[in-house]
Amino acid sequence: MVSLGFRDVAPAEKTAAVGDIFARVARRYDLMNDLMSGGMHRLWKDDFVNRVRPQPHEAILDLAGGTGDIAFRMAQRGSRVTVADINAEMLKVGEARAAKKGIAGLTFVEANAEAMPFADASFDAVTIAFGIRNVTNIPKALRDIHRTLKWGGRFYCLEFSTCEWPGFAELYDAYSLNVVPRIGAAVARDKDAYQYLVESIRRFPPMAAFAGMIGEAGFKRVTATPILGGAVAVHSGWKI
Repeated sequence: MVSLGFRDVAPAEKTAAVGDIFARVARRYDLMNDLMSGGMHRLWKDDFVNRVRPQPHEAILDLAGGTGDIAFRMAQRGSRVTVADINAEMLKVGEARAAKKGIAGLTFVEANAEAMPFADASFDAVTIAFGIRNVTNIPKALRDIHRTLKWGGRFYCLEFSTCEWPGFAELYDAYSLNVVPRIGAAVARDKDAYQYLVESIRRFPPMAAFAGMIGEAGFKRVTATPILGGAVAVHSGWKI
């Protein structure tokens, strides 16, 4: 059994349910990110890409990259970016946005992070932002990420985590559990989808536990950097 929000379900049920959720919210996904975070997700993503340090000669895989926010930033620095997402509707949004912005150097591929259609040692870096918690079998996905990286390659993950600031943690929990689903109902017309997204954050492993999972997948020099006291975290590891 795996977690689907606060419920435990069979793995196949989670994969299907998450796919349906993101198909429903794809068109309003970026607007919802702005509203839920007060625009702060843009700053987190800028900081994240600065940590990745994409280079013009590099091939980079952006997993769960859907609408393109991370991929666009890396492509604008000259990297050749493959955007992979299990959800075709999210990829359609990303392709349309890329065309509208005139951003080249992107390849969009429908792919499951647990069994990717890429050869061993294909990429200099692999990134995933706010997507790993939606993967059904996270350890399996981490192992496949390790497989697709070249020797000396790096993995960077941006994800919601557990806030450890006293006081703020309680406010953050109250906001996310009570306000975010209402925003989802009003803007995306889908309260249930955003109820799941909030619950999935609560079920995601704390920073230290997730760092341990990255290490178990074969990565070295694993780090976990908290943002907003751990409400968001950047994890990284190297294939060395």
